[in-house]
Amino acid sequence: MSEGRETYKVEYDETGAVDVIQAEAMPVDRPADAPETLGCHSGSEMAEAAKMAGSSDILDQYAKDYPQGPHDKPQSMCPAFGSLRVGLRMRRTATVLSGSACCVYGLTFVSHFYGARRSVGYVPFNSETLVTGKLFEDIRESVHDLADPDRYDAIVVTNLCVPTASGVPLRLLPSEINGVRIVGIDVPGFGIPTHAEAKDVLAGAMLNYARAEIEAGPVQAPASGKSDRPTVALLGEMFPADPMMIGAMLAPMGMAVGPTVPCREWRELYAALDSSVVAAVHPFYTASVREFQAAGRPVVGSAPVGRDGTAEWLRGIGEAHGVSADQIAASQNAFLPAIDQALQGARINGTITVSGYEGSELLVARLLIESGADVPYVGTACPKTPWNTADEEWLKAKGVTVKFRASLEDDCAAMEGVRPDLAIGTTPVVQKGKELGIPSLYFTNLISARPLMGPAGAGSLQEVVNAAMGNKDRMHSMREFFEGVGHSDTAGVWEGAPNVREDFRATNLKKLERAAKAAKAAEMI
Repeated sequence: MSEGRETYKVEYDETGAVDVIQAEAMPVDRPADAPETLGCHSGSEMAEAAKMAGSSDILDQYAKDYPQGPHDKPQSMCPAFGSLRVGLRMRRTATVLSGSACCVYGLTFVSHFYGARRSVGYVPFNSETLVTGKLFEDIRESVHDLADPDRYDAIVVTNLCVPTASGVPLRLLPSEINGVRIVGIDVPGFGIPTHAEAKDVLAGAMLNYARAEIEAGPVQAPASGKSDRPTVALLGEMFPADPMMIGAMLAPMGMAVGPTVPCREWRELYAALDSSVVAAVHPFYTASVREFQAAGRPVVGSAPVGRDGTAEWLRGIGEAHGVSADQIAASQNAFLPAIDQALQGARINGTITVSGYEGSELLVARLLIESGADVPYVGTACPKTPWNTADEEWLKAKGVTVKFRASLEDDCAAMEGVRPDLAIGTTPVVQKGKELGIPSLYFTNLISARPLMGPAGAGSLQEVVNAAMGNKDRMHSMREFFEGVGHSDTAGVWEGAPNVREDFRATNLKKLERAAKAAKAAEMI
């Protein structure tokens, strides 16, 4: 204000009158770029901090189980959502998260959005409790308070990015408290490429715990009882009707369907490990496969999808269990004609690109091709493994380009280059497709939410796919209607031309380039 004029200050409460206690800062022996200032998208910095904190073994194992792709940071939602979802779906299982408050909020919000109906435990921290080890003590105290055998069979404790990078040692938690199992896992965004693979982190840890219990002595039978026939355990979340259809296809071979891993209750883990054969329907469950193989169980890849896939899968399962050729043929003869009929009943006539991060993208592409569609490109955020090799070879023999660890840029480039009649993909791919006037379907909600196996699966996709492709003219009309409203920073309807300052952009770009060069130089030093 000018001299001599009275000034006014608006105050909303009495905080300005509170006495401030002055004190010296607590000396903390930690680097300037403390881990809690970083996040899952900090990539190498967080990983380096974790190794310095003693988490090298965990990260080295993750690097083997879930090899990174061209990008070193997640392009799906936070990976920990996958393991959190697995724990929240299990009966009599409590979940505790340790991580930044913003991360925990986002994870719990998304989990409840997807149907979780129970609380998530949270152990907060600050810089002091993180670096002094008090956070681990707080976690241990919370687990002891929570361990009620009348309510829980197990408690899952999950380290998110910051506690993992700081070396919070969940492995030092007791293995059980009051008869309640304690399972501690690290699920950092800088070590797990996708939330789908994080499901395997928890499933594998639980199978490891259950296998140790079995080796130690008798365990409880599943609530549903023990099957009187040899069973096939299924790896991967799938549409509820699919296991029932698989069970029907196994019956002529004298076999039954076993539990689906991830399981819904602890005792199902014992039954899964007791299965005769394991079907890696979703091929990225590397840690889980390792536990089954340690238990002496053979693993078969691919799935009974389409005519060719079903014939080969039944043969593979039968041979893995030692079923006679006649029994295998009986199962094939009972279901392959019905699959043929379903495939011919509603043909798909159009070009489709497929992408996603669920792990079943290759299976969906096989089913679409046998339904008559032209599928030139399949991208999956998951890696190539021994369990999807047969699917890859089948697709490539049909002229399909298969991209493992596909990035969003890969999927969008394929869609823009092909200009398909339909794009199936993740949310940003669908958004980009609709902007281009291409009919698009979200893989997770509209494709995974349908049966894929056997005769039921053979006829399940045609209706939704054909309906979507039928909207092509409507998509073009909408695109023409909104033509000219702009996009990015010019989106919307303007009275006049937007004030875009390219000189400011150029200046900021130079600042970013200088900062990147300085960071690179610091790494070399």
